[in-house]
Amino acid sequence: MLILLAFIIVFHITSAALLFISTIDNAWWVGDNFSTDVWRMCATNTSTCMAITDEFNEYQSIQAVQASMILSTIFCCVAFLVFILQLFRLKQGERFVLTSVIQLLSCLCVMIAASIYTDRHEELHQSRGYRMKVSEGQYGYSFVLAWIAFAFTLISGVMYLVLRKRK
Repeated sequence: MLILLAFIIVFHITSAALLFISTIDNAWWVGDNFSTDVWRMCATNTSTCMAITDEFNEYQSIQAVQASMILSTIFCCVAFLVFILQLFRLKQGERFVLTSVIQLLSCLCVMIAASIYTDRHEELHQSRGYRMKVSEGQYGYSFVLAWIAFAFTLISGVMYLVLRKRK
């Protein structure tokens, strides 16, 4: 039982780490001489960064991705705290339903963010606000990590739903 508990905790912390990296790191869309995420666009050859503001096309979509990723990360961290609390407060044989619901909300938020970015990426990178042609890039590792975090949070949310507290 202790090994299973350790695995669940490590899996949850890994999910949170993936969410933090994909939310913060600047590699959702990358090219030969630039990288961009939902916060800023950076030129790699000059190391200059420019914040993404309302002068960009589809700024509302970027804001939706930003909000969803932040909510997902917050829900994942809250779910971990609730799990620790329920670990000590639940009676034997009860399920970790509250933890599961919060973790599945995190899963939903990261899915919404990655889906919006997937759907709107062509319009997002056609803006005149960019100083260079960013439409010729490809998805970066932060975008891929967001989808992996979706899978991890979904799996851990289902794990918490099935898991019962034992002695």
